[in-house]
Amino acid sequence: MYILYFLIILLLPIYAQFKVRNTYKRFSSVHASKGLTGAQVARMILDSHGLYDVRVVPTQGVLSDHYNPMTKTVALSEDNYHNDSLAAIAVAAHECGHAVQHKEAYSFLTLRSKLVPVANFSSSLSWIFVLIGIISYSANMLLLGIILLGAGVLFQLVTLPVEFDASKRAMNEVIQLGIINNDEERGARKVLSAAALTYVAAAAVAVLELLRLILIFTNMSSNED
Repeated sequence: MYILYFLIILLLPIYAQFKVRNTYKRFSSVHASKGLTGAQVARMILDSHGLYDVRVVPTQGVLSDHYNPMTKTVALSEDNYHNDSLAAIAVAAHECGHAVQHKEAYSFLTLRSKLVPVANFSSSLSWIFVLIGIISYSANMLLLGIILLGAGVLFQLVTLPVEFDASKRAMNEVIQLGIINNDEERGARKVLSAAALTYVAAAAVAVLELLRLILIFTNMSSNED
């Protein structure tokens, strides 16, 4: 049973990363019919929502694309910023989806932002208490570690609707603005779906690990009684 569990938490993230990189690579070589770069697409979507104060800038790294609500910046990796591939368009539209969420105060994005400092704090301490609890066979210490770890798991779970909604907005935008044609919709969806899989995998692993620790705590508490 434990072997199966560890295989799942080991292979699931690896598969998700393989899927997103393979899909991204495939559609990075497929040029969109309109010839718009990721930067141009991002600018079109942002302007269509009146987000003229949000900048679109290039950033180093592969798949390092993100939206920074503090600086109101959509940062696109060099390839996605300059290229006109379906992958670049899908990724750029997705990040703009986060910018639109920010403007509209999307509830899950607001909640995730509030959880960031809590998750950062708990993630740095949770495993310390978990290890102390397991080594010293202290149910109380383990419980404290589980509670702290739970905050991080909650953050992972809240991230899912944020990412799914951003992808949904992305597809709506590229279709409504005529950025891609009907034949290109399937490719764009595949890129967005593959990217979403990484968040699903991360959340699944986090939940499984939390459940495992809860089971250990339950057994430990029963033995102490």
